[in-house]
Amino acid sequence: MSDAPLWTALADPHRRAIVALLLERPRPVGEIGEACGLSQPSTSKHLRVLRDAGLVRVRQDAQRRVYALDPAPIAALDAWLAPYRELWNHSLDKLGRRLDETSYDTDTEEPTPKG
Repeated sequence: MSDAPLWTALADPHRRAIVALLLERPRPVGEIGEACGLSQPSTSKHLRVLRDAGLVRVRQDAQRRVYALDPAPIAALDAWLAPYRELWNHSLDKLGRRLDETSYDTDTEEPTPKG
């Protein structure tokens, strides 16, 4: 299966806001729409995209449809991002070491080598 639907779903800021809400707890459609400032039809459209991408699950609770985050696609995304995170961590560690090697003269705010 292609990851394209996942990336497409997360490309929209409204859908990212919905995912963030569902990270806290499952919610009914009306609550999601209200929290995101969306109409019910617009909320349903965004939820359908998220559901088709596998990011959310839906269950019927009497007359309400309650949506919950499905962690599996997020875990796959996290695994895909791991090498990039490692690259950034390495770069930030190098910057931290460089900053540790340098002190600043508080009068002039000029860097001066430690030692």
